[in-house]
Amino acid sequence: MMRLPYFRYVAPRTVRETADLLAANANDVMLMAGGTDVLPNMKRRQQVPGTLVGLRQVAELKGITNGDGLRIGAGITLAELVEQLKMSNRAYSALRQAAVQVATPHLRNVGTIGGNLCLDTRCNYYDQNYEWRKAVNFCMKKDGDTCWVATSSPKCLAVSSTDTAPALVALGATVTLVSAEKTRKIALADLYRNDGIHYLTRQPNEILTAIDVPRLDGWRSTYWKLRRRGSFDFPVLSIAAAIKLAPDGAVETARIVLGSVASRPIDVPEAASSLVGWRLTDEAIARASARAAVPARPMDNTDFTLAWRKRVTRDFVTYALRELRGDDMTKLRRSVARQSL
Repeated sequence: MMRLPYFRYVAPRTVRETADLLAANANDVMLMAGGTDVLPNMKRRQQVPGTLVGLRQVAELKGITNGDGLRIGAGITLAELVEQLKMSNRAYSALRQAAVQVATPHLRNVGTIGGNLCLDTRCNYYDQNYEWRKAVNFCMKKDGDTCWVATSSPKCLAVSSTDTAPALVALGATVTLVSAEKTRKIALADLYRNDGIHYLTRQPNEILTAIDVPRLDGWRSTYWKLRRRGSFDFPVLSIAAAIKLAPDGAVETARIVLGSVASRPIDVPEAASSLVGWRLTDEAIARASARAAVPARPMDNTDFTLAWRKRVTRDFVTYALRELRGDDMTKLRRSVARQSL
């Protein structure tokens, strides 16, 4: 049995109180909302904070408002988000599809959207218990100095495995970060670095309090996920795509984002821009899919072979764009889930 290390638990009731706690000792404090990522990491001694700050009682972090776009409190559970988005317009489909594919219903009932956006990066060498990691010699991400995925790499190559981040980046979302000194708003895409250790630009004394998704009239979006187990698992490849069509069916604007192929979600503007001005014909989709696969450089640090994962990037972008075109992809979605089992 893996046991939690000793820690102090604090449960503030306001964002201000939380910010003050972080300001006092940010280097030995971790935030916890649902705990579905932090607590297993602590059991494996990947993270050993002296103090855990529980966010469940912070009412300011909860709630969804639908005015000029969506404003989502970072403390909203994934299950609540899925339920709230049931009646939303087609523009936000990618977010609902991503959220409903996170883990299991039990974990979605406690895991939050803020926690999923800040999910720790993953790697086959890092996500093992303490004794296993000690036996093979610790990796660069925790307690060691070598990346065992690529031993000559100067940085950690642990992979981003958040489902909701690629979807929200494709939707042009922004996030609000609050500290005791200031509040700042940044594009969600700017929250991430392509570094397996320092994968967030959020400072240790900041709290992610809200996600804002702009009003997207005339847009449609989708999210596709490859995983080992079709019932639940972390993604080993994900594709989020969003487009806006002109009255004649030509693409006015498009965004394509790859997940789980690097330490951050990867926007592929070259692929998206190749669609602009064109109808979503098979030829246009093939061209965009080929371009989207170019920056996908998966490493041998997660499930399936890396060569195959790169090859199917093109296929999954094709599936996403065909769905946005209006093709019925229901059977193919089910087939992908079955083949992942």
